[in-house]
Amino acid sequence: MAGLTAANKLHTMTASKDMFELCVVEGGTRIGGRINTSDFGGDKIEMGATWIHGIGGSPIHEIAQQIHSLESDQPWECMDGNLDEPTTIAEGGFILNPSIVDPITKLFNSLMDHAQGKNLIDSVSDTEKSEHCSYYHKVAAKASNISAATSVGSFLRQGLDAYWSSGSSKEQEEDLKGYGKWSRKLLEEGIFGVHENIQRTYTSAGDLLSLDYRAESEYQMFPGEEITIAKGYLSIIESLASVLPPGTVQLGRKVTKIEWQPEKNHEPMNVENGYCSRPVKLHFYDGSVMYADHVIVTVSLGVLKAAIHQDSGMFYPPLPFFKAEAISKLGFGVVNKLFMQLSPTYERKDEHSRGFFPSLQMVFHSPHSEMRHKEIPWWMRRTATLCPLHNNSSVLLSWFAGEEALALESLKDEEIIQGVSTTLSSFLTHELYNVNVSSLDKSHAYDEVKISKVLKTQWGTDPLFLGSYSYVAMGSSGDDLDIMAEPLPKDESLASPPLQILFAGEATHRTHYSTTHGAYFSGLREANRLLQYYHCLEI
Repeated sequence: MAGLTAANKLHTMTASKDMFELCVVEGGTRIGGRINTSDFGGDKIEMGATWIHGIGGSPIHEIAQQIHSLESDQPWECMDGNLDEPTTIAEGGFILNPSIVDPITKLFNSLMDHAQGKNLIDSVSDTEKSEHCSYYHKVAAKASNISAATSVGSFLRQGLDAYWSSGSSKEQEEDLKGYGKWSRKLLEEGIFGVHENIQRTYTSAGDLLSLDYRAESEYQMFPGEEITIAKGYLSIIESLASVLPPGTVQLGRKVTKIEWQPEKNHEPMNVENGYCSRPVKLHFYDGSVMYADHVIVTVSLGVLKAAIHQDSGMFYPPLPFFKAEAISKLGFGVVNKLFMQLSPTYERKDEHSRGFFPSLQMVFHSPHSEMRHKEIPWWMRRTATLCPLHNNSSVLLSWFAGEEALALESLKDEEIIQGVSTTLSSFLTHELYNVNVSSLDKSHAYDEVKISKVLKTQWGTDPLFLGSYSYVAMGSSGDDLDIMAEPLPKDESLASPPLQILFAGEATHRTHYSTTHGAYFSGLREANRLLQYYHCLEI
């Protein structure tokens, strides 16, 4: 996204002047990077980026509208938007009453509002204050005021402790005989864990204790609904690339080394004097080389982390300390998706049910609890949800983050199917359903659910990415994201310092990191930096 956006901007602004000789070198066999639209089980799926995070002001939404990508005859991932409220089931097959689930959900959302700097108590109506926001936001505010937390994870747990100490859980105590050995506190902690695990996939922080609390409020969201792209996220990429002359994008050109000259003062070229000697030399895997006046590096933060290791040699000379330090301190996590095709023998038993398969939120016992189902694999226990791609899809989707996401990459399909099937058998034991809840009818034969095939993403071990997206880790800050965006060499004595190596990508945007639109903005930023350098753009 970042590289093609920059190339698109540079070409469209200077094509008539024949000013730049542009080349986009891609190490892989396809364009798109962490955007990769595919098909599975008759549905269009996203192996990478999925959502337009807020349509108000989003450049991705604007492009999707312009190229008519928001409508399709073929089913696509999350085409229904965020699916209906999921059914929350505790391990052992106990459907949880909303009276247990809703208070913890409201508490968690209020805590995240405070962590993200949203003071909703001042922005909602009096009715909402009294009915929804007042109590839970007061608890969150209390946790915020007394908090010495430096991580999002520690703040969230302080909030849960504040909720328990307020006595609210005891006041809402009810007869839990229908929930086996689950106590109310264990259920509440499990529900809270569901939301923590969802947050891990949002941020890519494998452990929320590694997510910096102070930086959380700098992250910005666009207003409006979050939607997926009917014709696939790849349609955005293809649109950006379509304006480039044939041959501009070169696939299978993996860069092994970038040589640059920190001391060289490279003067801007112009039409009259032609090119100056080109200070940057790219070495490719096949032994070929390319000389350039400027290189915009748009590899992932994961690849940059690998590049600063002493034995890498990707940059020669090595990146300066200030740049390497920022790369080292920022977080870059692994998030993977698992797509599961239901066996053709599975049929809906309840014709009044709206969907083919229910959206499930799974509340697990602690990994060390004696009450846990010991055959459920550890990598399933921090998976929060198991949902159909859309209401009538026979493809199920679960998200994984951190250690379990990496573990998933090394598992054989047969092992994954066995692990998922074992989990489903524990959660969909219809004899153990709570008789007070009718959201799932007992006539469903969920014990007959079979998974016929699976498809997993493997972002963590792919050498072209080595992870999914960035976050502000403990010990880093938004300043490091700004440092990521600084070009090299850095010479503060010059009014117009040379621009040999420029950096773009989601990990270089202070307020929209981890998103495709952040990558898009960064590509525009670096293209504009070069256009200003050559006086082709008014500042």
